[in-house]
Amino acid sequence: MTGLQRHRSIARLVLAATLAAMSFGVTVSSPDVTASALSRWTGGIDLYRSGVFTTQKTWLWCTAADVQIIRNIVDHQTDHSSANQQRYFDYMRAHDRYNIPLKDGTDPGGWTAGLRHFVDSRYRMVASGSFDSALRSAVTNLRKTNLPVAITVDHGNHGWVLTGFTATADPGATSRFTVTSVRVVGPLWGLQSTSYGYDMRPDTKLTPSQLRSFFTPWHYTSVPMAWENLWVSIQPVARTSSRVSSEPASAPSPKASVAPTRSPSPRPTPAPTASPSADSSPVAVAVINPSEQPVRSDPPASGPVPASTTGDSTTNAGLVVALVVLVMTGLVITGGAARRGGRRRWRKS
Repeated sequence: MTGLQRHRSIARLVLAATLAAMSFGVTVSSPDVTASALSRWTGGIDLYRSGVFTTQKTWLWCTAADVQIIRNIVDHQTDHSSANQQRYFDYMRAHDRYNIPLKDGTDPGGWTAGLRHFVDSRYRMVASGSFDSALRSAVTNLRKTNLPVAITVDHGNHGWVLTGFTATADPGATSRFTVTSVRVVGPLWGLQSTSYGYDMRPDTKLTPSQLRSFFTPWHYTSVPMAWENLWVSIQPVARTSSRVSSEPASAPSPKASVAPTRSPSPRPTPAPTASPSADSSPVAVAVINPSEQPVRSDPPASGPVPASTTGDSTTNAGLVVALVVLVMTGLVITGGAARRGGRRRWRKS
């Protein structure tokens, strides 16, 4: 093989490597969720359907019943068994972050672990600095994943499921939207008497202002938890999201002893339909605390927001392409010099 043929072969190999690297860059930068993959936006979404609701079988099992309801929605089931609620509850208790008394139910670590294990691994606890931020992130992730969102109500004393919403624009396609209503499900419905009630009829429609009186900042007496005074929810976080960051490592040690908290306090029913009521029996605390650190639905007060995995992969692919181009340029220059040198030697001979 002559020198010219050899350099042409090397150039072909370099060109092929460049095209492969460029193709790799396109592949890794493709988002997991795109607007085209979503269902057609019609002004709102509601995942609730007849048969998915189940009442918590004991006063302790609000989070277990919520897991059962979400499983029914996601897996198209109609399971209402006490045995499965017991199974979910036992699993969540085993994954609690704090050593709370049995009479207080499970904590946020347990609830998050239960949703990740029994429903979908994308569930993460999200701690937000404001109600508006919490609501916007919740509806955005619900829209992008078609999975319900679990929310803590009455300062973490109880748990509900957010099954739908309406908005002025599609949260899956733009951040310029305003939430106009939500749909909520509370598992106390059916366990309540007619004298007092907290949970409304399943799939009740609330305005954001009405939801605000239920979805309140986290507070657990005796021991400040990692998300004290933050709005806590468990959301199916879309994998393309890059505006979440780890909570600062200031959480108490795992299995710290905590005192019991109070049951939900009486509130007027904000829904247009009449709501039944519950007796004064205590309701289990739904201290939604994951084994991992919570993520924030709003940017941290200081410091840069971490880049997304997609961005890192694209950057790496770009560096590969640049490196290959530089190598190719060097080979072309070297080949040209070799050819010029060869001509000079031929003329001298």
